[in-house]
Amino acid sequence: MTGERAFEADLASAHTLPSTWYRDPAVLHLEENRIFSRTWQLVGHSEQVRLPGDYFTCTVAGEPLVVTRADDNTIHAFSNVCRHRAGPVARGAGHRKALMCGYHGWTYSLDGRLLTTPEWDGVKCFEKSEQTLPAVRVETWGPFLFVCLDPEVPPLSEVLGSIPEETQHLPLEHMTLFKKHDYEVACNWKVYVDNYLEGYHIPIVHPELFQELDYRAYRVETGSYHSKQHAPIRSKKEDSLYRRGLPEGAAPEALYYWVFPNLMLNLYPDNLQTNTILPLSAERTLTRFEWYVLEPNSPGVAEEFARSFAFSDQVQQEDIGICEAVQKGLRSRTYDQGRYSVLRENGVHHFHGLLTKALR
Repeated sequence: MTGERAFEADLASAHTLPSTWYRDPAVLHLEENRIFSRTWQLVGHSEQVRLPGDYFTCTVAGEPLVVTRADDNTIHAFSNVCRHRAGPVARGAGHRKALMCGYHGWTYSLDGRLLTTPEWDGVKCFEKSEQTLPAVRVETWGPFLFVCLDPEVPPLSEVLGSIPEETQHLPLEHMTLFKKHDYEVACNWKVYVDNYLEGYHIPIVHPELFQELDYRAYRVETGSYHSKQHAPIRSKKEDSLYRRGLPEGAAPEALYYWVFPNLMLNLYPDNLQTNTILPLSAERTLTRFEWYVLEPNSPGVAEEFARSFAFSDQVQQEDIGICEAVQKGLRSRTYDQGRYSVLRENGVHHFHGLLTKALR
């Protein structure tokens, strides 16, 4: 069983996760119940609920949810399941004065209270006040909305650790969603996360990205629930992704953060990219990319972004290729576990430690 596996904290002595953890549907079921339902999950951005009455739906660990902005301007997150016979109280996204179940028409306020129950005369021992939609925790950081199904999990600020302080010089609050793009990858979600958390593969898998970075100085710094990849820039090209939008005299920078279990934040001088990793099955994963920019309608922004997207898509296609090849390798009868590079794979080891602890 996964919960019985001892994790070796000494990186130099540790072995990687067993290959079955990347293939077994039973392991994914455990992860949904013990990890995805007990962590903060990025579900949207504040622009989706900018005005009172705005709402959107989402799913976390198989749980249907609806996020609303109520009349008092407070953002809420609720179960998207009617208290009557489990119909959906909202679909998609939009603007409404109240939520209405698409099955029998029960209505709920934007703060979750049951308002109306059509044709309900004669029902005994029933109190509307006891039939509110179950609420889940919702918190914001910058333009981002997070929810958590578990009331015992530490607050979002504790999970993000040093990230808000280290990025406070960036105008995240003023960035708006510019583009969304999904990729479906034939690999386990952990294969994709493992790949993100190390630069070890960059010289082989990403030759053009390798030319941009000072690989010898590449390192990963780990925190309680997150890690940060330092990627010094060596490219001197003025049109480099890492130099566009820089104030005069400023040094180029690229900040790569990962937040347990499945969120990546890639910050550049003129845009921010989020990457949420969502398991579809034991061996299939959805990677959701979203790009945020300042002043999206300004002259030249669309052209510059098109170049950024083309480079990002090239890197992503390279990652998809190697991740799908690794997934095939994990099915081999000859492979079970490997070892970690002490110099390059401390971020992967950190992730596996958090994962193993959560599954216990």
